[in-house]
Amino acid sequence: MIPFIDDEQLREHLPYPLLINTLRDSFCEAVHAPRRHVHTLSEQESSTLLLMPVWQESKQLGVKVVTVMPQNRSEGKPTVHALFILMDASSGAPLALIDGEQLTLRRTAAASALASRYLSREDSQHLLIVGTGRLAPEMALAHCTARPIQTVTVWGRDTVKAQTMLQTLREAGMDQAIRLITANDLSSATAQADIICCATTSKEALLRLPDVKPGTHIDLVGGFKPDMREVDDALVVHSRVFVDTFDGALAEAGDLVQPMTAGLISRGHVLAELACLTNGRHAGRRSNQEITLFKSVGTAIEDLAAARLAWVSASSRRPT
Repeated sequence: MIPFIDDEQLREHLPYPLLINTLRDSFCEAVHAPRRHVHTLSEQESSTLLLMPVWQESKQLGVKVVTVMPQNRSEGKPTVHALFILMDASSGAPLALIDGEQLTLRRTAAASALASRYLSREDSQHLLIVGTGRLAPEMALAHCTARPIQTVTVWGRDTVKAQTMLQTLREAGMDQAIRLITANDLSSATAQADIICCATTSKEALLRLPDVKPGTHIDLVGGFKPDMREVDDALVVHSRVFVDTFDGALAEAGDLVQPMTAGLISRGHVLAELACLTNGRHAGRRSNQEITLFKSVGTAIEDLAAARLAWVSASSRRPT
């Protein structure tokens, strides 16, 4: 029987410090991850099927299957469902079925925390989370493992959800020594933060250059389509920009695609992808005054690394 690793088990098997290091090692290895396949199931309903294949020769291969069904919202059902299938790369035999949503949440947060090791100031103490969706608490937890964060501020359009997120962070094990607060004014909160993480689906810029202080690190994980924006053009132009992968971010990230199309930045403005940072080909941050920006749209490299780690951990605990 093929084992199924659910969301609760993933939280147990994928602690952030270990997952971050696992992603670091994976980005230094030869992993094949073609750009994801996007299939429109219904123009009327805007329903979509996403397929994300990935493999590493002589080890494992996998594919993440994602359905996006906006019509479910009116029925009180989740709009996104995901499943990752892990297989043996040599025989093709299935090894495990894994909850795709929790896998995606944790690997996305871990990738941003990994990038922060290279791009944020080492003395960063104040983290601002913009957004209150399911990804937002994971981003906070992961970032706090990468830097000595003392204050986490949460901003969201719904103040009740922002307050609820503080309780969620405590229940998830956020260090009691870390101060948790909500912000009513985003501009003021932006001006105080050392690291700003945006996890929204906004189509209009939320962060603007005049509000961002020198030395800030910007982490953008929400926008995954060319028409989505989380920062303004000026902030992109005045930042040193890095991405998770060139292939995905330069095709899908509106925060980069739009200013490129407008001629405000060139391809060379995007300095490096995450693999270049982890293998030492690019040093990342150069000074405590520059603004750095990391844009991710997700890559199956992260899915495979996290799935393998969860499978190995689960297998070691399974009765023989």
